[in-house]
Amino acid sequence: MLISRVLALSSVLVMLSLAKFGNAITTGTGQATFYAPGLGACGHVNTDQDFIVAVSRELFDTFPGATANPNANPVCNQPLTANFEGQTVTVTVVDRCEGCQINDIDLSPTAFQQLASLDAGRLSGVTWTIG
Repeated sequence: MLISRVLALSSVLVMLSLAKFGNAITTGTGQATFYAPGLGACGHVNTDQDFIVAVSRELFDTFPGATANPNANPVCNQPLTANFEGQTVTVTVVDRCEGCQINDIDLSPTAFQQLASLDAGRLSGVTWTIG
């Protein structure tokens, strides 16, 4: 009984995600790195202390509603929650990562440090969800 309720709830959550973002990729597992923020693809200037993220070029450019104007991309300003080895951070999408694979994310240094030390440089197996 409990398993069927969990499965039903999972189906509802997937349907709500599809309703909000169409066929967009809203979850993934990949690598996380960090970068020096500045003026991002969404048109905002950010600093190392901001809790922000750049998503892959492929995810950014194919997000439903994306146009030639990256500042108006619907993925901009969406919350993204990343998890790694029991640590969690919630950040805001503000940029696109040219060197990232589809499921990789590039975090501000402050956000990266919520998951691991900057000395790690690159984390594998990071799970994330947009929305």
